[in-house]
Amino acid sequence: MSAECSSYLNADKVLVSGFSCPQTGGDARAVYCCGFQDVKYCCDDPHSFFPYEHNYMWWLSVGALVGLSIAAVVLFAFIITVCVLCYLFISTKPRSKLDTGLSLQMAGKTSC
Repeated sequence: MSAECSSYLNADKVLVSGFSCPQTGGDARAVYCCGFQDVKYCCDDPHSFFPYEHNYMWWLSVGALVGLSIAAVVLFAFIITVCVLCYLFISTKPRSKLDTGLSLQMAGKTSC
């Protein structure tokens, strides 16, 4: 059993010649032509839509989760720090009004 992959233009707009599956020197089980309009390859599963092993994608998602977790911890620490600093600023503020040195008087009255 074999399949023919027709020629196509890759992402760089370069014409890639058609080829048959399985390719010479390739996996003998890869008898199907898989891929998209700009990338085609031989595969062993006719319903395959991605040319990489699933382990590759798993490590990408683990890396993304680790990165997002670190970013969330940093953001959480920043928010806690801002809240603590605001609380300290408000709680250490003097409660009494500052004396400006001027006493207020009503207009028109004189004091003796």
